[in-house]
Amino acid sequence: MRPARRRLGRWGCGVVLLLFAAVCCAAPVPNAINAYVALKSGAQGAGGIAEGGTAADIPPRMLTAYKQAVQLAGRYVPECRGMRWPILAGIAKVESHHAIGRTIAAGGDIRPKIYGVLLNGSGAGGNTTLFPDTDNGRWDGTQSGERAVGPFQFLPSTWEQIGKDASGDKSADPHNADDAALGAALYLCGNGRNLAQRAQLTAAIWQYNHSSEYVANVLGWIDQYTAAAKDPDLKNVSGKARTVIEAALSQRGVPYSWGGGTTKGPSSGICCSPSGKSGTSIKGYDCSGLTRYAYAKVGIRLPRTAAAQAGAGQRIPASLGKGALKPGDLVFYAYAPGRDATIHHVGIYVGGGQMVNAARPGTVVRLDAVDAMSGYAGGARLL
Repeated sequence: MRPARRRLGRWGCGVVLLLFAAVCCAAPVPNAINAYVALKSGAQGAGGIAEGGTAADIPPRMLTAYKQAVQLAGRYVPECRGMRWPILAGIAKVESHHAIGRTIAAGGDIRPKIYGVLLNGSGAGGNTTLFPDTDNGRWDGTQSGERAVGPFQFLPSTWEQIGKDASGDKSADPHNADDAALGAALYLCGNGRNLAQRAQLTAAIWQYNHSSEYVANVLGWIDQYTAAAKDPDLKNVSGKARTVIEAALSQRGVPYSWGGGTTKGPSSGICCSPSGKSGTSIKGYDCSGLTRYAYAKVGIRLPRTAAAQAGAGQRIPASLGKGALKPGDLVFYAYAPGRDATIHHVGIYVGGGQMVNAARPGTVVRLDAVDAMSGYAGGARLL
């Protein structure tokens, strides 16, 4: 809830296409977000994402706080609809990076405490408006003015209005993960918003921070957490196809990395910065790197590029339609469908019109609809 603006950028593909023409690539995106996202609590291995679908971005204790806040919010605002933990995670990601780097006690207390910049109108940290002290330094540690506090960055004056005890210690503390998450849920709920409606969700985030860039950034995170948290129905999938799909799903949340990914897991490639291409190295997968990793789990070594992978196994022509795909199939996209030499992207079909996808710079490995990308060029069956 701090008066800060965040700059979003576009991915510049031209130079990178020249450098990595042999690696699958994708179109620019307007909301470039570089990150690990976490969807399920669990341990992190040395490679980043552990088998079984865990991810490294949200500390398990913070995720617990988000989920608990969703359950408790209805006690205070029974008219609120559509509150879910990815909404709180999207806010906390942008405000404090989920308090990563701090110690989060079992009871939820976060230490060292998280303080924003002193809002004294100096311009430092993006603030241009003076906020006089309202709490005598109780929450923000200073009587020289106000500063936002805790993982959800509440101003002390706001916290006095919406703060509730969620941790059971009879104290509403914005530096406590449980209390802060509940406070954020109540603030976003307002007098009874339906946050399942995009317009009302957008309005709630705008109320949190009056910045269109901030709103776009938070919505981007909410969408990524929501998409990657959904599990496909694999009850009728077995054998090697299930092994391949589960291997790919276990990497959800790993960043897209142009040129990244080996048969052993994520590796360093090139990603983007908020201001566009930067050449920055980031550990993760591109589309064909992910498929190579997943198929290696059943002893199949795929070529490195999406176009070359189209030549592996039994080709499924695009003319047969997407209904011809079966779980475990590779699914391809081309600049000129019908000409395999122009194939630039590949995913792994999981059924139900969905695929595991390392889509493009600024995103993460996630579930996407097969129709989410243009230029469908058929599939290939290797199993």
